[in-house]
Amino acid sequence: MIPQEIIRKKRNGGVLSADEIQSFIEALAAGRLSEGQIGAFAMAVWFKGMSREETVALTLAMARSGAMLTWSGIDRPIADKHSTGGVGDNVSLMLAPIAAACGLAVPMISGRGLGHTGGTLDKLDSIPGYGITPDAALFRKVVEEAGCAIIGQTGSLAPADGKLYAVRDVTATVDSIPLITASILSKKLAAGLETLVLDVKTGNGAFMADHEQAKLLAQSLVEVANGAGVRTSALITDMNQPLADAAGNAVEIWNCLGFLTGSKAGTRLEAVVLGFAAEMLASSGICPSLEDGEVKARAALTSGKAAEVFGRMVHMLGGPADFVEKPANYLAKAPIEKPVVAKESGWLSACNARELGIAVIDLGGGRRHPADKIDHRVGFSALLPLGSRVEKGDTIAIVHAASEAAAEKAAASLGANYRVSGNEPYLPPVISGRI
Repeated sequence: MIPQEIIRKKRNGGVLSADEIQSFIEALAAGRLSEGQIGAFAMAVWFKGMSREETVALTLAMARSGAMLTWSGIDRPIADKHSTGGVGDNVSLMLAPIAAACGLAVPMISGRGLGHTGGTLDKLDSIPGYGITPDAALFRKVVEEAGCAIIGQTGSLAPADGKLYAVRDVTATVDSIPLITASILSKKLAAGLETLVLDVKTGNGAFMADHEQAKLLAQSLVEVANGAGVRTSALITDMNQPLADAAGNAVEIWNCLGFLTGSKAGTRLEAVVLGFAAEMLASSGICPSLEDGEVKARAALTSGKAAEVFGRMVHMLGGPADFVEKPANYLAKAPIEKPVVAKESGWLSACNARELGIAVIDLGGGRRHPADKIDHRVGFSALLPLGSRVEKGDTIAIVHAASEAAAEKAAASLGANYRVSGNEPYLPPVISGRI
């Protein structure tokens, strides 16, 4: 089939057949399409949408564009989680080792930063030696022995998605429900999962800012995944502020280590991580209920077992053996650290999380073009959560930057995107729904 005719049909609002979608994706995976054709297809889907049947066909075609993993011989339930992306969202880094410490096998295929959101792989690239693209044998060995492995797409795993993903990032076609659904689920189907939980974010820092749109995306993901044979549920979570108290790459690894060693108790981040751990443990049959799952997950965290699993995973994938114990020896530090202070007294009442993500990119911590090199040192740390009471001059965040000029610009951006008010704000629950 001729690619431009498939693009034309979708551009004009037509419904593509499974054969047409398969043909286009085969050409994409084989490198027979130009970036212009890929971008035009993505834009046509963004404007015209896809039916549920088209989305299923696109997901399956992308999953089958490369190798399909199997996990025979591993006597643990095979489970995973995926997030639609946010700012300061490093949940996967802690969730995978917690779930593994509780008896699950977690082969987590993660992605790079997309749009204004940070990428799990970019964060892990902060760790010297960490190999995000191991061969199939090492991937299996790490999952079997450590219990989890967080890696990127290899050339053989859903290669069509990897190529489409990169073009979506730079063509303003990220926030399309069919494309998001197919991108997320193609990797998960190719990974041979038995169960999956999804973190669908809503709010000003999410791709689906509108709550009803987020619900539609969650329903699409759950229906397509279950229809493909993977037991799946989704939680809708708030992204009207950064989830962690850091946004960047190395700074979020620091945050992860703090979480795993007990210094982030009682935070919104803890509520989300333990909520998803409970969901994974209950849906896989490890625990009889969500309540039991949360108790088990919290025990794995407080006992230090989850931190041990994280350290073992890092080392098996090429990172330092003592990374958890001595991170300062390995994580690069930005030369400039600049506090951002409150300009008035009151309550932190609102935040434009999307603009904070853009500010991280401006610092060099994200990409404007697929080939851009990331500065893993830069970002924000010590971010105060909304609802915090501050006095004029109090530090509300710290900028990590490569230069004084970049630090000044980022500090101004962050200060402009937080609002201080005289009244304590109402804050929505961090987990607002389940599908």
